[in-house]
Amino acid sequence: MASLAVAKADDYDPASLDLAALIECRADLSAYTGYALWLAGDPGAASTLGWKEVPSGNAFLRQYLLPAPIHVFGRETATIVFTATGPMAVLDGIAAPDLARQLDVPATVSTQDKFLGEKVVAESTEDTGGVSLATRITLNVSTVDTHPGKTLAGCSYAIDVK
Repeated sequence: MASLAVAKADDYDPASLDLAALIECRADLSAYTGYALWLAGDPGAASTLGWKEVPSGNAFLRQYLLPAPIHVFGRETATIVFTATGPMAVLDGIAAPDLARQLDVPATVSTQDKFLGEKVVAESTEDTGGVSLATRITLNVSTVDTHPGKTLAGCSYAIDVK
């Protein structure tokens, strides 16, 4: 289970956060899990980073305004959202199908009203002591009704314990 060296929330150093790397799927699973545990476990974590939570209009997304823009996917944004499995940048000025083509992310849904694309970045299964851990990291590009004219792009870090 060495690859899953899960950090405790109180061991996380917020200064180590590389948000762009987490969004662009350049971070490893342990970097994401340490960060996610800290963010979920400390009610003041977002404000420690200078983030301001704002209503997203979507029960499945937590939205934050950043104190300074970040550069992701060759673009700049000061707005991010979190899904159940990871962070996504909220981008202006590029259509989801165009960004997906640039990032080589195949579309799974592409209609006038909805776009959803996913590319597997890493996938593995680890069996230890009778427990199977399936890890799947994907780069995602999508649109959502609650964010018209915006493209969401980011990384999903999913662990399935069997």
